[in-house]
Amino acid sequence: MNNTNKNLFPFFLLFIQPIFMASNLVVARGGIEYVPPISLSFWRWFLVFLILLAFNFFYLKKNYPKIIKEFKKLFFLGAMGCGVCSVFPYLAGETTTIVNMGIIYTSSPIFIILISNIFFKEKINNFMLLGLIICLIGVIVIIIKGNITFLLNLKFTSGDLWMLGAAIGWALYSVYLFRWKSTLSVFPRFTIISLLGSISLFPFYLIEQNLFQSTNFDLNFYIWVVFAAISPGIIAFSLYTITQKHLGASTTGFTLYLFTVYGAFYGIIFFGETVEYYHFIGALLVFVGIYLVKKNK
Repeated sequence: MNNTNKNLFPFFLLFIQPIFMASNLVVARGGIEYVPPISLSFWRWFLVFLILLAFNFFYLKKNYPKIIKEFKKLFFLGAMGCGVCSVFPYLAGETTTIVNMGIIYTSSPIFIILISNIFFKEKINNFMLLGLIICLIGVIVIIIKGNITFLLNLKFTSGDLWMLGAAIGWALYSVYLFRWKSTLSVFPRFTIISLLGSISLFPFYLIEQNLFQSTNFDLNFYIWVVFAAISPGIIAFSLYTITQKHLGASTTGFTLYLFTVYGAFYGIIFFGETVEYYHFIGALLVFVGIYLVKKNK
């Protein structure tokens, strides 16, 4: 791969990663019907750990002292990325609408930029600000279906707080994943993060099983857990980590805008929603916004 391709490859991933990340919306729409939300999140990440462990066991065994040294940081990343950002959207969906969830979750790149600027003095340039605004407008165009009165009539519920928590949690995960330099390789580190994420979920899983809703371990359970573990789990998080390594937390955070665009098309493909003019307008604005962010890199 020549230097030009090496420079373009991270931006290629910027567009590819949300395809897998947005597949979590398919899980949220379809999987929750068969598997309780915390149970789905817990088993999803525990399966991710088991799959990755098969490939990284000897590396992790050899580098056990490094894991202990970074344990607190890895646990925080697991709790945010695999805990908060996995469960909160499922819980939010019980009391709020997909429209509200989309609007609130797209605030995460704003939190990423603010956290990076406040705590790590990362500069915010005009192109980044303009790109962020254009991306946000594009997403809102899709969410409100091109009708401004739809936005004005939105009503917020308690579930919106869960989604706001998810947006902040993803921002924290993104920033500290990038800022906390690790002596572990990407996939072994992700193996430990997925384990600690499932551990952070385990007490809540037990509460859900005993007090609210038990899990039915049938074929539907296995199908949804395996899909959630591989597509929006292993593939999406791995590509996000690789992209962030090259582009930084703020730029990579723009994948959430594409996440919303691709999510709309998943709705068309899997849930019978139709293609409208505002889908194309919104998608175009998002791509223009990302180009402006790329332009000053």
